[in-house]
Amino acid sequence: MAVNTDYLGKTYPAGEPYVVGREKIREFARAVKAQHPSHFELDAAEELGYRDVVAPPTFAIIVSQKAEAQLVEDEEAGIDFSRVVHADQRFTHEQPIVAGDELVAELHVDTIRPMGGGYMITTRSEISRVDGEKVSSVVSTILVRGEDQ
Repeated sequence: MAVNTDYLGKTYPAGEPYVVGREKIREFARAVKAQHPSHFELDAAEELGYRDVVAPPTFAIIVSQKAEAQLVEDEEAGIDFSRVVHADQRFTHEQPIVAGDELVAELHVDTIRPMGGGYMITTRSEISRVDGEKVSSVVSTILVRGEDQ
């Protein structure tokens, strides 16, 4: 099945909120080798003016990937995940993510273009707190390899 190019411009609404926990931030920080004390210790984060421990900038990928899963799991989109290669990821942050945040992400399919027998797809996850306050935009590009690749 080919990628459905009619999905260009499609928007998936925000799903259930993701509640950011202190331990999730600490686990993620350890996994990406972030060492600043504000990722682990409440006192260190508060000294910098945060209300709780602060997530490393790439933590937004967790919320973004939950939103992107809507597209990948949408059978009508025609994306065979076994043929997906990650191409690019970019983050634009309006404010940091801290423990206690409840985040939602709306997913936008910004580009779908044929490339070498496959398709390059770029999505944008607009992440905000449940009160509507914008937190981050995550732009992700994947290559869906063609059947003969």
